[in-house]
Amino acid sequence: MTILVTGAAGFIGYHVCQKLLQRQEKVIGIDNLNHYYDVRLKEARLAKLQTQPCFDFYKIDIANKIEFDHFIKENSHITRIVHLAAQAGVRYSLTNPFAYTEANVVGHLAILEACRKLPIKHLVYASSSSVYGANQKLPFSVNDPVDHPISLYAATKRSAELMSYTYSHLFGLPATGLRFFTVYGPWGRPDMSAFIFTDAIFKNQAIPVFNQGDMRRNFTYIDDIVAGTIACLDKPPEEGTEQGAIPHRIYNIGNNRSEPLMGFIQTLENIIGKKAKIRFEPMQPGDVKETIADISDTTRDFGFLPKTHIGEGLRNFVSWYRNYYEC
Repeated sequence: MTILVTGAAGFIGYHVCQKLLQRQEKVIGIDNLNHYYDVRLKEARLAKLQTQPCFDFYKIDIANKIEFDHFIKENSHITRIVHLAAQAGVRYSLTNPFAYTEANVVGHLAILEACRKLPIKHLVYASSSSVYGANQKLPFSVNDPVDHPISLYAATKRSAELMSYTYSHLFGLPATGLRFFTVYGPWGRPDMSAFIFTDAIFKNQAIPVFNQGDMRRNFTYIDDIVAGTIACLDKPPEEGTEQGAIPHRIYNIGNNRSEPLMGFIQTLENIIGKKAKIRFEPMQPGDVKETIADISDTTRDFGFLPKTHIGEGLRNFVSWYRNYYEC
């Protein structure tokens, strides 16, 4: 059994590959290594994966139809896909919108078409808590309407969910979308808050804090995200059962508590042993004040329960940061 992981050099993709390889799975990773953030970090993650004999890597852009079609023909033995490749970031979608439609819509369609050609037993793909958009009801539930995205990033992720449902309906494709909530941890992305804040504190630079600090986030540690993702991968939806006539599901993968942003920063200050410089700024377009996940369905179906407290998770991240940047 061979598993394809797209976005393998990315933050979540790297950790998912590591866990699958620990289970002695055969993993093929693909990534286009784009320059959205420092490619050296992606290359460092990839270098660690490439030391393992059951891992193969291809530098491929899934939105490049000719290139990706050739890859699929050469790897017709793939039976499961964890699709994590995407253009991430809410704020960047305001300045480079076409990157989002190419990666998150065209790229996702390419994956769905590949599933028609392969003996796929389960497609698991990354969605986002951003799809909840302007919703006021908390916690966010997969049963809530998601008709009002407030960023292009969120709109492309919702589009991926709808396309996946359609392919499940038309072709019986077992597919599951996972709405991730603010992931952090070692090897994290430089555009995420844990990295931005830690980097600024070490460099004695001001941290931009939006909405005057009056924000809360459902920070979810990477190990918990990976555990939920793989538990889901191991249990594909079935057509014509109590799960529904169409083999497509959506779950929240997040923490079941919301952390105040200023408390998050204070925890980092205590771990690093240094006060942060704060620069308060207004709410940014496309941002939301608070997120928190209703994970009752995920717990019921996969036994998913996040285990990592914010203090432990941030200590692990800061330890990795010190080691990686030798500071």
